[in-house]
Amino acid sequence: MSGLRRKPWIPGVLVLFLALGVWLPACSAQDKAKAEAKTSSGSGQVLAVVNGKPLTEADVRQSSAEQFKALDREYQQNVHKLLEDSLEQAVQDRLVEAEAAARKVTKDQVLAEIKPAAVTDADVDAFYEQNKAQIPRPKDQVAGQIKTYLEQQGQQKARQEFFKGLESKYSVEYKLEPIRVEVAATGPAKGPASAPVTIVEFSDFQCPFCGRLTPTLKAIEDKYGDKVRLVFRQYPLPFHQYAQKAAEASLCANEQGKFWQMHDAMFANQQALEVAQLKSKAAELGLNADQFNQCIDSGKHAAEIQADMKDGSAAGVSGTPAMFVNGRFISGAVPLEQITTVIDDELKRQKTASR
Repeated sequence: MSGLRRKPWIPGVLVLFLALGVWLPACSAQDKAKAEAKTSSGSGQVLAVVNGKPLTEADVRQSSAEQFKALDREYQQNVHKLLEDSLEQAVQDRLVEAEAAARKVTKDQVLAEIKPAAVTDADVDAFYEQNKAQIPRPKDQVAGQIKTYLEQQGQQKARQEFFKGLESKYSVEYKLEPIRVEVAATGPAKGPASAPVTIVEFSDFQCPFCGRLTPTLKAIEDKYGDKVRLVFRQYPLPFHQYAQKAAEASLCANEQGKFWQMHDAMFANQQALEVAQLKSKAAELGLNADQFNQCIDSGKHAAEIQADMKDGSAAGVSGTPAMFVNGRFISGAVPLEQITTVIDDELKRQKTASR
């Protein structure tokens, strides 16, 4: 049924900003290498002989264990994503078949009811005004792209609402569990430890995309309250000159119970992260200056930060920001709706499991 096939969808304003070439979702230390990982049952197979000594596949895999692990993780995630998409499509196919049979009409007639509202010039104007800080072009140059984007979003929303109604009518229950990565929720936190949803964020105070995510996470706090716990873990990227000391400053402030105040102050002005400026921020926040200055000068939290980075890398983090929502990986400064969709699904799953 050709009318039911859908193109991959990138939620929120991301798709438009990518099209305009003015917005990227994350600070990344390197592009991920694309390769195929083929697991051989004969790990003892000799792959080379050097000076009379064999080199086995096991030897080679051991020497590049982290890279093979990363490739395997990426492969498993891609397989699971394909399974999720294919399951959704199969469910929709059956829902349309059931609705067509109930009405005694064709599938195409059922699908013809998916009609988004028309996009007006006022809609384009409103979108541009709301997002013009991230679209450094005059409105007349991007109006066509904005309208196309809004039309695509309208179609997607209409489709979601249509199938949500059919799922309710025909009682659909998804059994497929999402892929989860075990990540320790250790570090400065907001929200109760008993919260049903825990977000572990790996972040870099100098990364502009981490700064853009900050108000999104604040919106999540406001929306969900005690249902969400946010844990901050450090991931200062090596090419950000001031990120390491900024990370240390946040933990030095944490010693005095003011991690989040320092967190907010640094993200509010990411151009002022030199050590002298960090000490000034600490003083402005009412921290004990001698204690803070000795802490940041000594580098006492450097090992703790490196441990965070090691844990993040082991979990698949290669850039910032990166989040794990109850272990479900979200990479980049994604739109609010992409995160809330996962949170809502987690709350729904827990509610269903408790019945």
